[in-house]
Amino acid sequence: MSVVLTEAAAQKVHGLMESDNAQLNLRVFVSGGGCSGFQYGFTFDEEIKENDTVIESNGVRLLVDQMSLDLLKGAEIDYQTSIQGESFVIRNPNAASSCGCGKSFTPSDTGAAGCSNAGY
Repeated sequence: MSVVLTEAAAQKVHGLMESDNAQLNLRVFVSGGGCSGFQYGFTFDEEIKENDTVIESNGVRLLVDQMSLDLLKGAEIDYQTSIQGESFVIRNPNAASSCGCGKSFTPSDTGAAGCSNAGY
């Protein structure tokens, strides 16, 4: 089970890459910080590092380092538009809880049955 990018999220990523460089990869990572202990991050990257896992999802190449992959296994990255705005949304089965802003999370000990709906 790995990280999945929905079709809506892939379309948004492709739109963002058209204005930059179509050869870029989307790096998805988890770092310490945020209200709940860990926070999600996204960046475009040309370099594939030695400890990266490369995941092809809906025509987008995702790069995920090993530590982040452990915390994101089974996660779905979506892109949603609502009256509150547009944002990437991460449904993470490894999140026990998420802060109010949805950009950070606390991992569950078991990796199961967490908050699973964090907006980014």
